[in-house]
Order: sequence, then C-alpha cells, then structure tokens
Amino acid sequence: MAKKENTASVLAFEKKLIPSDGYMYGCQWENKSEATPLALNEKSVRGTISNRLKPALQKDPVALNNEVEKPNLQTIDACSLGPQQDTLKLHFTLKVLGGLKQPSACNNAAFKQSYQQAVGQYLETLGMSELAKRYALNIANARFLWRNRFGAETIQVEVKALNQGAEQKWEFNALEFNPRDMSVTNPQVDSLADKIAAALASDDDFLMLDITCYAKVGKAQDVYPSEELVLDKGKGNKSKILYAVDGIAAMHSQKIGNAIRTIDTWYPEHSDPLTSAGPIAIEPYGAVTNLGKAFRTPADKQDFYSFFDVWARGEQLEKAEDQHYVMGVLVRGGVFGESDK
Repeated sequence: MAKKENTASVLAFEKKLIPSDGYMYGCQWENKSEATPLALNEKSVRGTISNRLKPALQKDPVALNNEVEKPNLQTIDACSLGPQQDTLKLHFTLKVLGGLKQPSACNNAAFKQSYQQAVGQYLETLGMSELAKRYALNIANARFLWRNRFGAETIQVEVKALNQGAEQKWEFNALEFNPRDMSVTNPQVDSLADKIAAALASDDDFLMLDITCYAKVGKAQDVYPSEELVLDKGKGNKSKILYAVDGIAAMHSQKIGNAIRTIDTWYPEHSDPLTSAGPIAIEPYGAVTNLGKAFRTPADKQDFYSFFDVWARGEQLEKAEDQHYVMGVLVRGGVFGESDK
C-alpha cells in the first residue's frame, strides 16, 4: 500500500506533570512539626470464607458447614498512626514542564508543523488556564489522598513554589472543595493555577512545587499507602503487599499523578446523573479501570485519536471542551504514532 501523507508513525510526548512518590508520616494536629515516618506492619489474620459458593454447596448445609470451618489464613501488610498520633502527613513534589509544542519524537516534518500550528493557536485563543485551574483544584482538594481522604475531620494542604527567585506559598482547607465539582475556585486556587498555566504554556520553563498535606483521621487509625501489584502470586506468603521506600510507607507517583489529572468532565456521559462517574482521569479512551468502563469510545468519535488526528492536521474542533481534552492528554504524555500503511 502507498504511504499516507502527513502521517507520523513515530510520535511521542513527554508527560508535563511529574510527581514524586508521596511519603507518609504521623504526627499530632496541634504539633505538626514533630512528624515521624510511618512504617509498614505485618499482620497474620484468620479470616472467614465469604466468597460465592458453588450451587451444590449452597444447597447442602453439611457441606457448607465443612467449607466455612476451613480457616482463611492470610499474612498482610498494614499501616497505622501511632497511639498518640491523630494526623497523617503526606509529602511529595510536583514538577510542571513546558514545551507542549515539541513532541519528544516525530518522524514526519509536515505533521510536526501542522501540530505545532494547532498547539500555537490553542495557546493564543484558549490558553492553559482552564486545565491549570483543574490541576490546581485537585491539589487544593487533596484528591491525591485517595482513600485517606474519607473520614478525615480536617485536611490542610500547603504548597510552595521552589523556583529560585519566584518563591511563593499557598494554603488550602481541602474540605472546602467538592472533588466532583471542577467549576469552583477562589483567589488562592487562581493564583496557583496562574503559575501552573505559565509553566505549561512556556517553551522550556518549569515550575517546581513542594506539597505537604495534613489529614486529621484520628488516633492510631489505619492509613493507606499504595498497594503493590503482585505479578507472580505463586511466590511469597503475603496476600497484600504495601509500598514503602527505605522503610517509609509511601504512595506511588503514578497514583498521585492520576489524581492530579482527574479533570475530564467533558465526556458525553458526565451530564447524565445516572451514568456519570464524576471527573475521570484524562485518558485516550476515558478508561476507568475500577468501573471496567471506557467513557470515550472510537465508535462514538469521542476518544483522543478521533479528535487529535483531525485537530493536529489543521482542522478545527467544534467545542472548546474537546480541545481542552486533547491538550490534557498531551500533558499526560504517551506514544501516539499512527500506522503509515
């Protein structure tokens, strides 16, 4: 077959939001300066059989009793605050990069030129303010705490810009913000968003943020680091392995990054209260793995590639929301080459 014109079979973009791992500490709300690293604890527990049984067992009380009597022995990792600690401290850094006009790899000069024109027009007409505000909101509302956010009495987020000569501080009460609402704002959020937008829109500048979050969850309460994916379940004796770095309980940088880019409210089903999942993470197919659903399908022409392939070649997208979505995926980064056959 003849090779298509204006097709980049090698096309990749570096991610522009780069979080570190999040390190977990315990402290008292009234004395946050004396935080100590949290370590993982190993527990061995005897559980009960609670999975669905085969129909034959359901109908036979004797067989059911024999099945229930079998011990469900488990060794698991756990993590909790100390007896006198009532507050979880989570600390990480976030680097925001510019250079959206430049793919990290592109093997077609014509495509690269039309793509750069599309990005340039987006920056001139719409700018990065909408995306930046949503990223700033997810920092302010402490979405990155994930399960640790629920049941917290108070959550305080402190953000510092570390760039030399441009130091700045922000402080947020995370519970003032509804994580499902991407339209709210306040002067502090707008100020942080301006910094993020300026870095994203730049050619080669960057912004380094230092983020510390305090969540008052209660004395000696469990906290939840990231859980490791066990690829070979035949090895080892633990049924749950939590993440730690040098003995300090931690959250994966990928999990923190996923929370910060949970900004997509532009997918079609978001407007339907019966099917909406709230804001979802920016993904080429709108994939939400815990729901087992892709909210942006090629069949509906709502996925990243359906928009990107025409937009990057100079055609206009009707809705500003679709352009925001495309730029959000580019901030996420990835490999998006197209077959030239």
